[in-house]
Order: sequence, then structure tokens, then C-alpha cells
Amino acid sequence: MAKFKIVIDTGNDMPQAYIDENDLTMVALPFTIDGVVHVGGRWQEMTATEFYTALSNGSMASTALVNPDTFLQVFTEYAERGEDLLVIALSSGLSGTFQNSRIALDEIKSKYPDCGIYTVDSLNASGGSGLLAYLAVKKRSEGLSAKETAEWLEAYRQRCISLFTVDDLMFLHRGGRLSKLSAVAGSIIGIKPLLNVAPDGTLKLKDKVRGRKAAIETLLSQMKRALNPGTELDTVFIIHTNCEADAQQLASMIRSEFKVRDIMVDMMGPVIGAHVGPGTIALFFEGDMEREEYESKFYSK
Repeated sequence: MAKFKIVIDTGNDMPQAYIDENDLTMVALPFTIDGVVHVGGRWQEMTATEFYTALSNGSMASTALVNPDTFLQVFTEYAERGEDLLVIALSSGLSGTFQNSRIALDEIKSKYPDCGIYTVDSLNASGGSGLLAYLAVKKRSEGLSAKETAEWLEAYRQRCISLFTVDDLMFLHRGGRLSKLSAVAGSIIGIKPLLNVAPDGTLKLKDKVRGRKAAIETLLSQMKRALNPGTELDTVFIIHTNCEADAQQLASMIRSEFKVRDIMVDMMGPVIGAHVGPGTIALFFEGDMEREEYESKFYSK
């Protein structure tokens, strides 16, 4: 089996048990809540329940990038040992973390030009980046090198479909994705938006439905549109922000509609959670078409 290390960041909501079992390394995007900066990674200094409860009570949270020096420290360690490394970074459409990994890579290659270090822009987030990490682990187990796996991910990443529904429109307003008037009016009449990660790796508001039940059903119907009849799925990710029951309900609905080997349900980390708020459910899976084709068929321009 080809041996190389896989590095992800905390914008990637891969379950911690999977990270530990498959020897992944995670670097942290710092987050700030109530004026306190947390640099230790997901839930190292506060629990997910504490974080989302604070947001529900009106606290404000923000996030920062993984800086080039953090990447450089990791890259130097592996380059000095002559070991290969693959980084899967949060979408460049949402964060400068990938660009910072490239800055560090350029510097390390000036000292170790033959080092086997590769960085991939996931063009995705949360469980979408997690799905790419999962696929990278599979390719590593199949014997692909770090370079071959990086090239495969870059060719395949547009097949990773990411769909979100959020419960509180005000978080989208704070992030600049919705006017305050629309957010207030939508909240009053129970509007729930559907968002996706677009081909360019940005988060886009694509549709709106009325009511939580309809929002969860819409996630399932959009999933059906991205898959051919009879498609069998390996692994699906459902990532949520403190709404386990709704996430498990969606998982049950998916199992009733599709042949799927595994569904990983886990809590969303603070990096994406700070921007979508409590009550978010996000669905990630491998589609039978790339995102650009999916959008051209099912979403209006």
C-alpha cells in the first residue's frame, strides 16, 4: 500500500473517529466567539453544544485562516524526512486557507524541490471536503501515490454534491448572503432556504421552501435529481448543527430510497457552523453528474 500522510483542516467536518482510525492530521482554523479566540481546533476549548447554544442566545462568531507558517511547519517536518504528504484544503471560494497552503508549498519547494507534497483545493466545505478526504483514504489503500491521489481528486471533486438547509435566516444575513429585510420577512413566514456549494466552491442560495419538514424533504428530492435510477452509494455524509434528530430523520429517508453502504452523521464544526448557525442540516454525496451539469439542469440561472 502506498504510504503518505493526509492533512485536512477544521473546515472539513470528517468525524473524529474516522480521523483517528485512518491517521489523518488536522490543522485548525481559529475561531472567535464572544471576543475569545480559540486556536486548538474543533471543540478542544469548548463543546459543540456550548458553541451552538451561545449562537442561539445571540453570540457572534467569526473564523480566521490557517496561516502559511502553520502549513510550513508541517511541510518542513515531512520534507526533511523525505515523506510524502497530501493536503485537502477548505474551498478557495470560501477561505484563503488553500492559498496559504500554496504559499507554504512554494517556500518549502525552494529548499526541497523534490519533496512529495501536494495541496488540493477541495472546492467544497464541511462534509464535502470530508467526502474528498474519505475518497483519498480509499485511493491510498488502493496503492495510489500522493501525486496520483491529488490528480484524481482534482479530476473528481466536481462529483461531490453538497446541499444545505438552514433554520435561521439571520445567519445568512450576517454573512452578507441575504438582506436584513428578506431575512426578517422570511423568518416570520417560516421560509427555509436551500443552499449548495457551487462549481466555483462558493456557497449559493438556490431555493426557498416553507417549513422545516419541506426543507428536509427538498434535500432528499435534490439528491434524487443528482443520481441515476438504481445508483448504489458507498458513503453519504450528513452534518448538522445541534439538530441530531432531524439529521437522523434525513438519514432514515435516504436509506428508504437508496442502496447505501454507510451514512456518517456528525456535528458540524465551528468553521462552517459560525456562518450557517444552529439548526443547519447539510447533505454530501457522490453524484452521477458534475455540479455544473447538475445546476444547469435543476437550478435556474
